[in-house]
Amino acid sequence: MPTLSAPARLGAYAAGLAGLFAVAFGAGHLAGPVAPPPAPAHADMRPHAAGLPAGLQIAEDGYSLVPLVPELRDEFRFRVDGPDGRPVTAYTTAHGKELHLIVVRRDLTGFRHLHPVRDASGVWSAPVPLAGAGPYRAFADFVPAGRAEGLTLGADVDAPGDYRPVPLPAPARTANVDGYTVTLAGDLHPGAASPLALRIERGGAPVTDLEPYLGAYGHLVALRQGDLAYLHVHPEAGAAGPEVGFTAEVPSTGRYRLYLDFQHGGTVHTAEFTAEAR
Repeated sequence: MPTLSAPARLGAYAAGLAGLFAVAFGAGHLAGPVAPPPAPAHADMRPHAAGLPAGLQIAEDGYSLVPLVPELRDEFRFRVDGPDGRPVTAYTTAHGKELHLIVVRRDLTGFRHLHPVRDASGVWSAPVPLAGAGPYRAFADFVPAGRAEGLTLGADVDAPGDYRPVPLPAPARTANVDGYTVTLAGDLHPGAASPLALRIERGGAPVTDLEPYLGAYGHLVALRQGDLAYLHVHPEAGAAGPEVGFTAEVPSTGRYRLYLDFQHGGTVHTAEFTAEAR
């Protein structure tokens, strides 16, 4: 059998590679294009999709949340831009306010339910008492004028300094705040309406004279550990204590931090729970 010279061997090798690539190219056309690698798992970069939990996007349906401060210090300033690219200056009042601002550190400490003020140009501002340095998530909860449904947009903003994250407390049925004991009854079930009842006592006695706060006897915010998916629930009609009932629907299994705002004696108190949806 004749021996090929070195140039001939190289030529045959190149021809073989060309044939191999041709076969692979043809197979690729038969099988369809190869899918690109998944995008980084950053909440604000996820595309809009039906059923995506609230608060994970910085923009939705043409509306966008625009922070106007590079860092979170003593004040948070922002605006909401509409589908026309201009700041929104017309809102529908919901629960006594045009816009509700929730600020919380990413370890789920330092929860703040704030009501910023808006100037004529559409810029909102609010003082923010910080729980310490670190990454925070700001949620704007609002209803633009002329729109039937509300929106919740979220943006990350950092507070400078030495960040020392706090571990999430274990799930518990009771929380103590400002001399009040709040007991949680009911469980979270992912993808289903979950009835919850929160009983408020002070000094061992039931509190039966809760005061309306923003038009209700309580407001409940749930944030999912990790991505901080947002759920704001208002109570069912009922008496002024000692129990405040809610129906919450969380999107998935996992741990959630629950924040109950209630008013008594002219002061708003916030009870916090960790709950697990199984």
